[in-house]
Amino acid sequence: MLERTTDLREAERFIRLFHAENPQAGGLQARLRDVSRDVARHGTYTHTYEELEFGARVAWRNSNRCIGRLYWRSLKVRDRRQVSTAEGVALECVEHLRVATGNGRIRPTVTVLPPDTPALRGPRILNDQLIRYAGHRTQEGRIVGDRRNAELTDLAKALGWQGRSGRFDVLPLIIQPSLGDPLLCNLPGDAVLEVPLTHPEYQWFEELGLRWHAVPAISDMCLEIGGICYPCAPFNGWYMGTEIGARNFADADRYDQLKVVAERLGLDTSTERTLWRDHALVELNVAVLHSFERAGVTMTDHHTESRRFLTHLSREEKAGRVCPADWSWIVPPMSGGVTPVFHRYYDTSVLSPAFVHHRQPPSLPSAPRTWFG
Repeated sequence: MLERTTDLREAERFIRLFHAENPQAGGLQARLRDVSRDVARHGTYTHTYEELEFGARVAWRNSNRCIGRLYWRSLKVRDRRQVSTAEGVALECVEHLRVATGNGRIRPTVTVLPPDTPALRGPRILNDQLIRYAGHRTQEGRIVGDRRNAELTDLAKALGWQGRSGRFDVLPLIIQPSLGDPLLCNLPGDAVLEVPLTHPEYQWFEELGLRWHAVPAISDMCLEIGGICYPCAPFNGWYMGTEIGARNFADADRYDQLKVVAERLGLDTSTERTLWRDHALVELNVAVLHSFERAGVTMTDHHTESRRFLTHLSREEKAGRVCPADWSWIVPPMSGGVTPVFHRYYDTSVLSPAFVHHRQPPSLPSAPRTWFG
């Protein structure tokens, strides 16, 4: 049994919000009575599809770390609450990537799998994103690939995954179902669109062998709607260039490519006063934006997205709603001071529905099954 039942106050607060923003739904009092009865009898209640769709979209609207919320109403909500097996979850994750990717025109998408109930936990995905590159530890103590994913890579190997020890090995999904053993899901190639990086001016850039995947699908957060936790609800928007160019490839605990690029550019790296990091960072981000555009894959730049966020903020204020934002996440990790989001303060309220980090799942058995998608 879980520790608690659904909080009826949270349920009622959400139902009132849903009806306030969807007056055509009608029957508020009748719906409140139904929810109250179900919580009293079963410890929880079931969202209608319309409530689920609205709740997921508002959770995106309330995401205080996301700069790309202008299009929250366009989120495609895939209701897969009936899928209970580990293989079913794996299939839905693969299909999510295919739907979200399209032919490069990325579609904001969330796939909602079974919730936690007083009787049974919902499934969980241990990976923080559906697509992650491995970080392989070598005998010399180095890490080949994405350093941040070294622990996840260790876990995948402990559960039987091999990998090729390359810099861009796509990790399998580690799925913990409601009941039974965990499942390793190897993502099929057609579900993972990748973009090789080139530069519009420097032909040598291609020799660095860098690439990145097209869909940033968060998979380890709980979608909380009206007191109900959906612990397996992978969701995605599209990338902002700096997420890849100024973080994934630039951070010292990721691919740490700034000095590599600076040396190929012939910059003086002997002193910080030459601003070699800044120069290399700009060229790295130019390559990311250029490559995604050349490949026909949706991506935005940090200047455009900053203006879009202020448009979203203005619309929310006109609608009489609070628009929470975490300044340290909204301001881009490159040239923040020349973007309009830098020069103001934001409301720091925590609103619901929301995507939140949930508690760690139960310990994994040592002998998972493997599913090849």
